[in-house]
Amino acid sequence: MKKAEAMKSMTKANLITEISEITGLSKADSTRALEGMLQSIQVELMKGNEVSITGFGAFGITQREAREGRNPRTGETLKIPAKKLPKFRAGKTLREAIA
Repeated sequence: MKKAEAMKSMTKANLITEISEITGLSKADSTRALEGMLQSIQVELMKGNEVSITGFGAFGITQREAREGRNPRTGETLKIPAKKLPKFRAGKTLREAIA
C-alpha cells in the first residue's frame, strides 16, 4: 500500500460500494445491511449494553464525570456537565491485521 493510499478516508458511500463488491449484494441491499448494523449498535448502546464483534472489537459506553473547565477566550471558570460517550476497543484480530 502506498503512503498516499494510507492517508485516504473511507466515506459511508465508499464503504457501501466495498460491501457490495465483496458480497455481491446490490448497493441498495448493502446500504440496508450497513444501516441496520449501525442502528442495531446504536440501540444497544442507548440501552447501556456493550456490542462485541468477535475478532473485530467491542463498542461500549464510558461515563465522563462532571468537571471544571475554563473558557480559553475569557479565562472564566465554567462547569462541564457529566456525560456518556461511546467508545471502541479493537479486537486482537483487527489489531494484528493493521500492525
